[in-house]
Amino acid sequence: MRFSPALEEGRLLRRYKRFLADIETLEGELLTIHCPNTGSMLNCMAPGGVVWFSRSNDPKRKLPGTWEISQTPQGRLACVNTARANGLIEEALRAGQITELAGFTGLKREVPYGQENSRIDFRLDYPQGAAFVEVKSVTLGFDGTPVAAFPDAVTARGAKHLRELAALARDGVRAVQLYCVNLTGIDAVRPAEEIDPGYAAALREAVTAGVEVLAYGVSLTCEEIRVERRLPVQLGR
Repeated sequence: MRFSPALEEGRLLRRYKRFLADIETLEGELLTIHCPNTGSMLNCMAPGGVVWFSRSNDPKRKLPGTWEISQTPQGRLACVNTARANGLIEEALRAGQITELAGFTGLKREVPYGQENSRIDFRLDYPQGAAFVEVKSVTLGFDGTPVAAFPDAVTARGAKHLRELAALARDGVRAVQLYCVNLTGIDAVRPAEEIDPGYAAALREAVTAGVEVLAYGVSLTCEEIRVERRLPVQLGR
């Protein structure tokens, strides 16, 4: 997935009201842009840090651009636009890059399912039946370790999705939790038990119920982002 239009570089001044960020471009232009990330963005940003953003010329938009990538305090690159994850995974699925999910005959997005009024990111149809795939974007990294973690804030919604997947698995339906690790320099993923122990417990319960857990890392530059390789998931405490 190439970034089009090309991303522009800037410097972060502040993020506020969750969805707003003030930046300064290399030319000294001061802009308020959209921050498309509902999480805390823990360890993803620091005032004065380098960011890359996409600029929009749509006169109907209230803000002139969207924050796409951040250089983290640890020196990694993080794709902070969580909306990119599903498009990136769909691209990889259709290219057969996620080998565990290859061979499907149909793909649908945002399909209603479950007992808690959820929507699954992907329903994949196979001759032997359907697979339901939930995607989460991972950007939380730490100093001194190549292990990323999810979530970066307490997520009742994330735990709900795991309950829904577990219920499917208990009924004999293939259910998959897929972590898209949008952070460079990472070799493994784990639940962030220190941030949300409820989510970590729900993940382990889902695995016990038969939910498959996959993680894939990406190659990320200011020109392109693409799925690169499978990563191990560390479920232990």
